[in-house]
Parts: sequence; C-alpha cells; structure tokens
Amino acid sequence: MSTAFRIPMSGRSTDEDHRVSSPLELLFDLTFVVAIAQVAAQLAHAGEQGHLLEKLWPYLMVFFAIWWAWMNFTWFASAYDTDDVPYRLMTMLQMGGVLVLAAGVPDAFEEQSFTAIIVGYLVMRLALVGQWLRAAAEHRDGRRTALRYAGGVAAVQVLWVAWGFVPASVAVWFFPLGVLLELLVPVWAERPGMTSWHAHHIAERYGLFTIIVLGESVSASAIGVQGALAAHGVSASLVWIAAAGLVLLFALWWLYFLEPAAEGLRSKRERAFFWGYGHYFVFSSLAALGAGLEVAVQLGGAHSGGSTDTAAGYAIAIPVAVFLLCLYVLHAPLVPEVVIRPLKTAAALVLTLLLPLASSLIGLVGVTLGIAAVAAALVAATLWDRARATRRDERARTPAAP
Repeated sequence: MSTAFRIPMSGRSTDEDHRVSSPLELLFDLTFVVAIAQVAAQLAHAGEQGHLLEKLWPYLMVFFAIWWAWMNFTWFASAYDTDDVPYRLMTMLQMGGVLVLAAGVPDAFEEQSFTAIIVGYLVMRLALVGQWLRAAAEHRDGRRTALRYAGGVAAVQVLWVAWGFVPASVAVWFFPLGVLLELLVPVWAERPGMTSWHAHHIAERYGLFTIIVLGESVSASAIGVQGALAAHGVSASLVWIAAAGLVLLFALWWLYFLEPAAEGLRSKRERAFFWGYGHYFVFSSLAALGAGLEVAVQLGGAHSGGSTDTAAGYAIAIPVAVFLLCLYVLHAPLVPEVVIRPLKTAAALVLTLLLPLASSLIGLVGVTLGIAAVAAALVAATLWDRARATRRDERARTPAAP
C-alpha cells in the first residue's frame, strides 16, 4: 500500500467503518514493550532484594510517563492519523523519545536520576506539540481545541524540564503537580469541542496495550524461571508456581476482554476521560504482577518460606486485586450491566487478598495456585452466567406454542 506524501489533517470520522489499528501504531507500540520491560525488571529486582515498597514510588512515576506518552499518541492518532510522510516521521521521533526514556529507567531506580527520562519525555512531547500545531493549521473546525492541546502540553513540559534542576526538597512536589496538570490539559483542551476519536479504535488500542503488558508479565515470569533453574535446578515448587502464573495471566486476559467497552464509549463519549485515565491502574497493576511473578518463581526455586512467602504472595495478590477492582469500576459507568457480576468480583477480591495470609500453611506455591484458581473460577462463573442469560433470551424470543 503506497503512502501519500501529504494528506490534509482534517480529522477522522467518529463513525468510520472497519477502523482498526494501523501498522504504524503497532510499530509504535513495540517501543513501549522495551520501556515496560525495563520498568518491570527494575521492580522485580527490587522485590528480590526486599526493597519492593521502597521502589514502588519510582515505579509508579516512571510508569506514568510511559503510559501518558502512549495514551496521548493513541487518542491523537484516533482523531488525526493521516499516515502520510510527515505524520510517520513525527511518529518516528516520538518512538526515539520512548527509547531514550527506557534507557533512563535503571538510573531512575538506582540513582534517583531522571535526566534521561526527562530528555526522552521532552522529545516525545515536542513531537506531539508539532502534531497538534499541524492539526490546528489544517483543521479549521478543531483549531481551538488543537491549539489548546499544543499550548497545554508545551507549558507542562516546561515544568518537567525545571523538575530536573530544582533541589530534591522542592522536586518532591513537582511530580504530583505535573501529573495533575497533565491530566487537566485534555479536559481543558476539549472544552471548545471534543476531538473526533473513534470509540471502537480506542477500545482496540487499549486492548492491544493490555496484551503488551500481559506479554511483559509472561516474559518476566520466564526470566524468573531461568534464574531459578540456573541457581537451584528444577523443583516441584518452581514448576507449580510457573504453571500457576501462566494460568493467572491467561485468566486475567480473558476477564479483560469479557467486558466490552467500544459501544459504551461510543454512546457515552463524555465518560471517556474516566475510562481512559483509569486504565493507568489496569496497566500498572499488570506490569507489577509480572514483577511479582518473577520474584515468586525465584523464591519458589530457592524453597524459601516464612514472612518472605507472605510478602511475595502480596506482590501477586495486590496487583490482581487492583486489576479486578478497576475492571468493574471502569466499565460500570459505560454499560447498562457489567458482564462480570459485582458480587463475584467482590468475592474474588476478598479471596485474593486473604490467600497470602495463609502462606505459613500452604506456602508460596499454595498462594500462587490459589490466586490463579480464583481468577480461573471467576472466568468460569462469568461464562456460565452468560450462557444462562443467552438461553433465557432465546426462550423469551421463542413464541409460545398454541
């Protein structure tokens, strides 16, 4: 398929048929595979050293930068993707910024130095500002919104650059302020008129990013298995934990795609901010789960126990609980009735958070198997509910015999 040199950036239709992710968007996502792998690896390393809580805040900070850069590109592309030569080159520039950010992740965790991350973020944001300025120049109806985006993104970026030069006692307040301003820019920018993002395209993009994060969790588990095999050889506990981790990740993938979002986003566009922003917790919890599973397989191979097993159990249980809670909270405002029943979600949450407390009795293997079983049972119960609802609807449509 040939690429036009330049196509006017006039805004895509919200009702465009068969709108799917472009090959360029899929290539763009691959740079985030690198970034997420870096941040998950650092969190797993902190967990293995017993410093998980200490490194949780840097993890959340860096993950915000990764997620926010992806999110801004995704929503802009949904409204203004022209796939012409200038658009592709600007996207390549953003990809370069992501790779620079990823290279700075180890320093952020080990030295509390965010210089490379700030530089990478600056590259990404300047490219995004350029895209918004082009949209303002070529899309008359959306000019005010595009200019607000360009100005807002540029202004907040000044704050992030300043963050790298202020004393540590002051810098601690810069990050929450920067996050707040970043989240407010789209809300303020869209007041003159909402951009023409495509609901089904956005739902697909978020689903693909969920798969990317789950894939990184699979990779983290594999790294943990490799390390455990090299250090301690094959053991039953290692095999059971690795198998339970795979079942757990598969069940979480299944649960995510049981809840449809596209039609809800299309009919309730005003709730897109809540749904889109809330996915920060979905994505960050899944990436943290990968780190927790890596730690678990390492400890399982070493046959450790006691309080270490409890901590490792919660490194799995808390991300799973956050994911399950967010799955309900984010979809409930979009649809008349959520697919996964609230009471079943609540029961799964309680069981997931209680299981690590029993680690002294069932060990880390039992905790991991139990959490995986809870997630799998939630999938099975939801499928059973759907099958019953389908049969009930079919009976209701079937006319009674005379």
